[in-house]
Amino acid sequence: MKRWNALVHAGIRSGLAAGSACVACGFFPLGPVFSQPQSGIQTPARPQVRPVESTLETVDIKTRARRLVYRIEGHFEAPNWSRDGKTLFFNSAGKLYTVPAQGGTPRFMDTGFADRCNNDHGLSPDGKWLAISHSVEGQSIIFVLPSAGGEPRRVTPLGPSYWHGWSPDGKTLAYCARRNNEMDVYVIPVEGGDEKRLTDAPGLDDGPEYSPDGKWIYCNSERTGLMKIWRFRPDGTGQEQVTSDTSYADWFPHPSPDGKWIVLLSYDKSVKGHPANKDVCLRIMPAAGGEPAILVTLFGGQGTINVPSWSPDSRFVAFVSYREL
Repeated sequence: MKRWNALVHAGIRSGLAAGSACVACGFFPLGPVFSQPQSGIQTPARPQVRPVESTLETVDIKTRARRLVYRIEGHFEAPNWSRDGKTLFFNSAGKLYTVPAQGGTPRFMDTGFADRCNNDHGLSPDGKWLAISHSVEGQSIIFVLPSAGGEPRRVTPLGPSYWHGWSPDGKTLAYCARRNNEMDVYVIPVEGGDEKRLTDAPGLDDGPEYSPDGKWIYCNSERTGLMKIWRFRPDGTGQEQVTSDTSYADWFPHPSPDGKWIVLLSYDKSVKGHPANKDVCLRIMPAAGGEPAILVTLFGGQGTINVPSWSPDSRFVAFVSYREL
């Protein structure tokens, strides 16, 4: 196993983030920045401009019961659940961390030279690999590395590129990317090669994620003037709208591992982009179709549920809520 350094819970404090997030939202994450650890303890580098408290939670999709996993005065984002259900991954200040899903002390993950990771990261279907989006000369680039930690390998030759999904067979990555001033959905072999553009509608197409049977890619698109969930075949054909209610702007659809549900992030329709620190809700709908229902209401948005965060048994969803201090 690669090098892991323990975080001391009481030593984590807020600071200015070193990571970068999706340029489509225009948000640069604020969060803990740590000096080099001495004796394994990481200490704050400087005060934060906008103090915030971050809370990692899970929600039972049947009972709607919420459970606290981890809370800190500082900023972290975007949980992923490990394939064995025991661990949650999240990012903070350009770094990746893990924490036991039942609660405990976060641990720093060795990502080699990749120390400017944003909130677009996630595990391969077999749990052996982790895709990350790391800033190279100001451009987000997708890399993969062993899920236990190690040196990343570059996948996308061009940037900015923001990872969002693995194909069920683990051979293809789906992502959004800006090319010629248009943000669209692309796919690329995980071993590298030529990328393929799947959307070309005017406006932003973002958050692509495969259904577990590999028959669909879901994404959010503003092609109708209001951000809504869409889906299409893995080759880009058959594009169709999934959510249509006009009260919400919908982002980041996440199909459940059992293929029965889709969870998404919803803002009020008046909100543009997916900013932080807004009154939002997580909504859930049957993958077979139907109206979304509110699963959780919270203060959050950017960083809450940008990437896949279902438990492997499809019973729980992990997310991050925030509180301004």
